[in-house]
Amino acid sequence: MNEKQKWGSQVAKNGFKNEKQVAEKFNRWESDADAQQWLGLMGYDLTKIEKVYATTKVPKKSKTDVQIQVTVYYKDAIDAQNLQVKLVSNSRNGFNQVDRRWVSACVEQWGMPNEVGEIFRYFSGEYKPKIQAPKDERRMFMTEFSQKEQMLVLNWLEENKVMIVSDILKGRGEFAAEWILVAKNTEQETAYIFRSMNYYMNKMGNGPVEITSKGSIKINKITLQRKGGDGGRLSANQIQFKVNPLLLFEQ
Repeated sequence: MNEKQKWGSQVAKNGFKNEKQVAEKFNRWESDADAQQWLGLMGYDLTKIEKVYATTKVPKKSKTDVQIQVTVYYKDAIDAQNLQVKLVSNSRNGFNQVDRRWVSACVEQWGMPNEVGEIFRYFSGEYKPKIQAPKDERRMFMTEFSQKEQMLVLNWLEENKVMIVSDILKGRGEFAAEWILVAKNTEQETAYIFRSMNYYMNKMGNGPVEITSKGSIKINKITLQRKGGDGGRLSANQIQFKVNPLLLFEQ
């Protein structure tokens, strides 16, 4: 078995249009080669599986798109595996919003200090710029803050990035995603890759935290920026995290 086969990375005969089709493949696992490979990567012995049931009926705010319930002969309980599915149709711009939230949610969930929260409120546009002649009258870019303020933000993110990356990519609780399937459906190629969420988090988030030349923030391959858009509604003043799942194809 070569490296691509080992991790479920291969050219697919047919693309996946939505999460429901992925669930359907698991439900007909006995005749679906892809589903058999994915179950094998999850650690199951196919000869020991009695039944597989996959559903897309999961909480909307969870990081899981498909839950796979596997019954095996030698266990009394049913195993539940949570899968996140990313479908990308544009190979040039695969950036995908993985999380958005108000600064107050960051303060509550991540224990963000008030002084850091204040900076993010200017960054997101909750507060109007406190400097003269800002680049954007609606908000401030990270490059417009003082060096001290920038270091406060960078140091806090560095100290807490493991928790933050886990929450925005994997999630918490019963429906935390344990696996990720990225399907690339472009004019040039139809392919997919299947990996553990821990691998994905390490690849995307384990790296330097820095302020970009455009005034946003990067946590390795994850971009943290003002949400914007939304037709000028208040929700434009949230912060969002974006990542390009196609980077998972890079070994």
